Amino acid sequence: MSLEMLEIVCAVEQEAKQSISQANKDANDNKMEAQKAGEEAIVVTLSRAESEVEHLLRASDQKATEQAKELASSTANKLAMGRARAERRLDTAGNLIFERILS
Repeated sequence: MSLEMLEIVCAVEQEAKQSISQANKDANDNKMEAQKAGEEAIVVTLSRAESEVEHLLRASDQKATEQAKELASSTANKLAMGRARAERRLDTAGNLIFERILS
């Protein structure tokens, strides 16, 4: 081989090494950017999920409170009806006892 050919081969090898080095650097940069973007996406997703969970908890608490109020109202109505019926029966029982004592 001639000296000129050796110089060309050396230059091509050097250029190839520089291209490989630049490609590795670009790949590492891309990897770092992708990781950063992925981490940011995770943070955003977690934030959205926390917000949605808080909203669902508030809605659930509100619904539970409404149901508890309805149940309390229903129970109070049933209690009042039961008390009224018991008082009517008490009057009837009192009258029956009074009649038996007198008879």
